[in-house]
Amino acid sequence: MAQFTPSGKSGDLKQEDNKKTSELVVCLGELLIDFVPTVGGVSLAEAPAFKKAPGGAPANVAVGISRLGGSSAFIGKVGKDEFGYMLSDILKQNFVDTSGVQFDSDARTALAFVTLRADGEREFLFFRNPSADMLLRESEIDKNLIQKAKIFHYGSTSLIHEPCKSAHLAAMRIAKDSGCILSYDPNLRLALWPSAEAAHKGIMSVWNKADIIKINEEEITFLTGGDDPNDDNKFKGRVAGVKVNPIDTTGAGDAFVSGILYSISIASDQSIFQEEGELRIALRFANICGAITVTERGAIPALPNREAVAQFMLEATTL
Repeated sequence: MAQFTPSGKSGDLKQEDNKKTSELVVCLGELLIDFVPTVGGVSLAEAPAFKKAPGGAPANVAVGISRLGGSSAFIGKVGKDEFGYMLSDILKQNFVDTSGVQFDSDARTALAFVTLRADGEREFLFFRNPSADMLLRESEIDKNLIQKAKIFHYGSTSLIHEPCKSAHLAAMRIAKDSGCILSYDPNLRLALWPSAEAAHKGIMSVWNKADIIKINEEEITFLTGGDDPNDDNKFKGRVAGVKVNPIDTTGAGDAFVSGILYSISIASDQSIFQEEGELRIALRFANICGAITVTERGAIPALPNREAVAQFMLEATTL
C-alpha cells in the first residue's frame, strides 16, 4: 500500500505558496538496469533466466510523468558504458529531458536483480561498487534545470554515499529556494545502507523538508516504530486500491508517484491540497497507474500512458 501525505512536516501547501506556471517535474537519483526473472514467484537463485529492464525509482517517475503527457527531466549519473548509453536513450525516447544526465568513465552503470518470491517477499541483489550514480557531484547539478521546475522529486538512495549525498542536498536547497514543491519517496532499501540505524537517520534527515511524501506500510513501521502515521495530519482519508492480476510489482509505487505528481503538475493552482474531491480523483488516477504497471514485467516498460489509464477507467465503470 502506498500512502500519500499532502503535507510533510514543512507546513501545509497553500495556493499562494507556489506561483510557478511551469509544469516541469525534475527527478534526481539513480538510473540503473533491473534484471527481473522471466517467471514469477521464484527466488533469485531459482530464477531460470532474467529479463533486462531499465529502472531506478526517480527515473521511473520521470518516465511515468512523461508517458502520461506531462513534462519531466532527470538528473543523475550513469556509466560511460553500453548500459549507460542505453538508459539515456530510453529516457530520450520517452521524451524526458536528459540535459541533467552525466556520464562517468571510471564507474559502471548500477545493476539490480529483483524478484517477488512465492511467499510475497521481494528480494534484491545490487551491484554498486561504487556505481556511477553514487558519484554524482554538486558541481554537476544543473541548477537552471531545477529552477525551472514546479516539482522536485527525489528518494533516499542518493543520500547513502558521498559525493552524491552532498549533490542531493544542494539540489534540494536550490529547489526550495526556487519555490519548487518538494516530493520525497523514502524508498527503503536496507541492503544498500550500512545499517538499519543509518537508514533510519538518513531517511529522516530530509523528512521535514518535503511537501509531499509517498510511503508504504513497511516504511511506516520502520520509521515510526508503529506509531500512528496520521496523528499529525489535519487532512486525511483513504482511496481504495485497484484489483488486478499482478505479474510483477516492480515499479508500482513509482507509477503511483508519477500519477499523483502529474496531476499536481498540470493543475492551474494548488487547490488540490485543500479540496478532498480533487485529491481523491488524483489518487484514484495514481492508483490505476500503479495497478496497470503490475500487469507487466519490469518498471519502465510497464508504465502506462494516459490513454491506457483512461481505457482502464472506462472499463471499470462499465463492469
